[in-house]
Amino acid sequence: MSLLPILRYPDARLHQVARPVGPIDDGIRQLINDMAETMYAAPGVGLAATQVDAHVRVIVIDVSEARDELRVFVNPELIKASGEAEREEGCLSVPDVYEKVRRPERVTVRALDANGEPFELEAEGLLAVCIQHEMDHLEGKVFVEKLSRLKQSRIRARLKKRERSPAPPESRRTVL
Repeated sequence: MSLLPILRYPDARLHQVARPVGPIDDGIRQLINDMAETMYAAPGVGLAATQVDAHVRVIVIDVSEARDELRVFVNPELIKASGEAEREEGCLSVPDVYEKVRRPERVTVRALDANGEPFELEAEGLLAVCIQHEMDHLEGKVFVEKLSRLKQSRIRARLKKRERSPAPPESRRTVL
């Protein structure tokens, strides 16, 4: 396993739409393992293949406190969404930026696991947010694009300034 470089917003590659995965082979399994290692090391609770410049429909998520409940979603499809909630989100591709985003409160997703077995999962709370956030990446979308144009401009300016003179990271928060 190895750590993969995470693309940083506004890198144009983050806007590339991921293609479906065919048969799950050793290459996809290696990608899943590397993504999981990268997510845990970052540290984050979710990572989409798009964020590591692999434009296939693969997501890894672990929202457990102990960081021992890795979930793998290959070719995920959102089949149901209900309710509405606003929750603060962060992103490994947009370091140290946290903003409130409104999303469906509950979702049902259909996907394949790391062995190619199909499953459906109903999720709410942080897991539902994380699934939606990572699926957005597979569609070439970054969470900050759900914000007003003014907030997006401010975030871009802050990130450019940080590139010139890196500041210490903010306090630990959940990063998707």
